[in-house]
Amino acid sequence: MGSSFASYLHTPSAILSDGIIPVPLWSVTQMSIEETYSLPQIGGTSRKAAVASHDDVITLTAVLVGHERFAWKLALENLAEASRRGTALSKLTQGAVGGLILITSATIRTDLAVQGMTISMSAQRRETLDVTLRMAHLPRPGSLAKLLDIASVGVGALTDALPV
Repeated sequence: MGSSFASYLHTPSAILSDGIIPVPLWSVTQMSIEETYSLPQIGGTSRKAAVASHDDVITLTAVLVGHERFAWKLALENLAEASRRGTALSKLTQGAVGGLILITSATIRTDLAVQGMTISMSAQRRETLDVTLRMAHLPRPGSLAKLLDIASVGVGALTDALPV
């Protein structure tokens, strides 16, 4: 029977980081971004506050493969805990940016907090761990979140243009 392996010579599917420690996710099998938009109150004022107009939840499923899978699992657990109590990046920027950072070809998001993580394994797929992360996007008021959304379009275009 063959063993699972990961080729670390290519770009990972996603990177999750607290601003200092990056955790590459080499085999992302599925990612969904759920955006829930808040509707204005009927008869409300026309003035708008500078707050996010929608709530985002990102669900990411990845496969941790090879001998390092338990190290990556531990790193993800530590990042999940850090997302709840404050990351190193939030301390370095005096709270201007906080939470976790997710970089993929589809999106770049800061200010993520892990709502839940599921880790599963099976006898049929030895030497792998399936990980599902459910993260809430909690952007701070201001233009940084919009700027990163625009930057993610450029990153996605660059990724599509690169040869495989």
